[in-house]
Amino acid sequence: MLKVHLQFDPEPEQVSRLAALLDPSIRLTVGEHPHPADFEILVHGLPTREDLLASPHLHTVIVPWAGPPLETLDLLKEFPQIAVHNLPYNSGPTAEMAIALLLAAAKMIIPYDQNFRRHQWGPADASLQSCLLLEGKTALILGYGRVGRRVANACRGLGMKVWGIRRRPDPQEQDEVYGIDSLHDLLPRAALLIICIPHTHETTGLIGERELALLPKEAVLVNVARGDIVVEAALYESLRERRIFAAAIDVWYRYPDRLLRGKGEPVPPSNFPFQELENVVMSPHRAGWSPETEELRILYLSRVLNAAAKNLPMPYRIDPNRGY
Repeated sequence: MLKVHLQFDPEPEQVSRLAALLDPSIRLTVGEHPHPADFEILVHGLPTREDLLASPHLHTVIVPWAGPPLETLDLLKEFPQIAVHNLPYNSGPTAEMAIALLLAAAKMIIPYDQNFRRHQWGPADASLQSCLLLEGKTALILGYGRVGRRVANACRGLGMKVWGIRRRPDPQEQDEVYGIDSLHDLLPRAALLIICIPHTHETTGLIGERELALLPKEAVLVNVARGDIVVEAALYESLRERRIFAAAIDVWYRYPDRLLRGKGEPVPPSNFPFQELENVVMSPHRAGWSPETEELRILYLSRVLNAAAKNLPMPYRIDPNRGY
């Protein structure tokens, strides 16, 4: 019997759905772990040291999100005997949102919509360029993985050329794919910079003042990865001074805690007033969500657990030292 403990907050119906999908040899427990604990797999996004030490039989942690937090990765580096997996269940929704944000920013949808509601047939700021033509331009996708490839397909469908950047380029890819050392050479020739790369210590601050200055003035930046990959102050100043055309951001620098979120209290997503800029599209970290998302999460989790129950290789393993 494989003993699995869920220490995150799925709805009861999702727990029932998961139980129905699992191999009969799996024993599932939910909530705060019992004392003494004897689970072998822990499903938890932010485990503490105490959680990892609670059960002497623990051999696997499954982070029930697409991207493990840095604090979780750092802690798990101290437990090399514990395998780490995540659940890339939201690749499709995230790619869809990246394209939606890209089009909204490139076509200046938000300022035109807001002013047209006042029956004005242009943007409130007459100095704003009306839109960008994407056909024939080059999209640079930073992070050519599950999400990046889907974004690439959509960009090609819009008539764009695609370049990808990843740690280990594959010459067999459909698009031109380069290593991270080519970033500075590619930025000046990119009309779009779409950030899909995992957040690690190495990618924190990867796009800063220098990188933004290398982008053409007519470039659009889209971030659906993590806020801290792009230096907050540098991005704000580039947009405020219109050194780049626009940005579309779904991931931020400040987040409400669970209490404030539950109360519906307003929490600014940044230390800078991005909301005052007309050349930015803002989204509250919702790229990976849809009404079907939780079903997908449960489906992906069941695949990992069923593989473990059958002594098969468990999919979606990540290396805490690399972060993906």
